Amino acid sequence: MPQHWVLHVDMDQFLVAVELLRRPELVGLPVVVGGRGDPTERAVVSTASYEARAHGVRSGLALKLAKRRSPDAVFLPVDFPVYEEASVRVMETLRATPGAVVEVLGWDEAFVGVETDDPVATARQVQAAVLEATGLHCSVGIGDTLVRAKIATDFGKPQGVFELTCDNWMEVMGARPTTALWGVGSKISGRLEQIGIRTVADLAGTDDEPLVAAFGPTNGPHLGRLGRGGGRSRPDDTPWVARAHGRETTYQADLLTPDDVRAALRELASRVVDDVRKEERAVQRVHLKIRFAPFFTFTRIRKLPEATYDVEVIARTAFDLYLALADDRPVRLLGVRGEMVPPEGGY
Repeated sequence: MPQHWVLHVDMDQFLVAVELLRRPELVGLPVVVGGRGDPTERAVVSTASYEARAHGVRSGLALKLAKRRSPDAVFLPVDFPVYEEASVRVMETLRATPGAVVEVLGWDEAFVGVETDDPVATARQVQAAVLEATGLHCSVGIGDTLVRAKIATDFGKPQGVFELTCDNWMEVMGARPTTALWGVGSKISGRLEQIGIRTVADLAGTDDEPLVAAFGPTNGPHLGRLGRGGGRSRPDDTPWVARAHGRETTYQADLLTPDDVRAALRELASRVVDDVRKEERAVQRVHLKIRFAPFFTFTRIRKLPEATYDVEVIARTAFDLYLALADDRPVRLLGVRGEMVPPEGGY
């Protein structure tokens, strides 16, 4: 009987790859997609080609720094509708895999549950189908859990296939730092190190008790399972339901006065309300994100007395959260997020 496997399909340099289909003359060059494609403006890298990554350009890096690291790079603006269209074609192709259960993680990656005697051959078939349907390459991680499949993908990039299971987990991962695990960043890694856990093997061999003491009754055991590569073994294709919609903007010129901030927040709130109206679920909590110059970021949340679609109420609440910070530094970035009432029946 065929065995159940999890494939993690991750598109290679997705945004750049979509752009290269439109601009084949750029193939082989360092290419950076981000903002409006102007490295003199305030914006960050969304995706960089492998050629640009060789110069130290990574997602999230300021475009100005990307330009310094890769002076000859070609900078292109973000074109969301084109990427969304390509993403839809990718996911449709994955769902067409016989017997597949597809759990979408983002517009460029998904878990695919399959029953097969030869997971490597199935992964190669998925890669070929995606390439034929979209002209885009992907890498595939194979695992017996979602965690192992997700981590395996990085070992196969670009355009490769890698298998990570309970049989080779410790051999491949044991000596690696805990940051090699999905969802473990530098902060969590630092806290783990404080209790003597530095490697994946250390974490895998740690009892739940010290993890619970350090991280709580939910997160502690979860970290232990991560260290062992455990967790869910089957993707869930239940449609994703948004909990909130948000909009944010990095301003090319700092906002200098409260009136500037008020006007900007109202514009963001208006766009958020347009988004939540499509969900037909009103806003019950307002989240404010604010970044003061040069780079001090704060988030604040306030629950509304009653759920609403009223732009003025949402904007005023966000502005009140700003005023409560009592900080008159110039504002570099603002974001407004509307957390909606749950759907009927809950999430």
